[in-house]
Amino acid sequence: MVFLGRLRDLAERDEMALPGPMDWQVLLQAVPSSVRDALQDDRVRVACGGNLVADKSQLNAVDGDEVALLPPVSGG
Repeated sequence: MVFLGRLRDLAERDEMALPGPMDWQVLLQAVPSSVRDALQDDRVRVACGGNLVADKSQLNAVDGDEVALLPPVSGG
């Protein structure tokens, strides 16, 4: 699992290895509580195997999938 942007700061690491299969509930239990709280934001997106997951609660990662946690991006 890869933490990006603000989520990396909250996790205090770039990545975390978790075995598959992994669904959304397993992911939430594995990450630090500061990250778990931030992941509840509807603007946080999740990519699995290079593809955005339309509904993060439907995450279904298997061994070898890269799961990326993408915080909201600001800018203009």
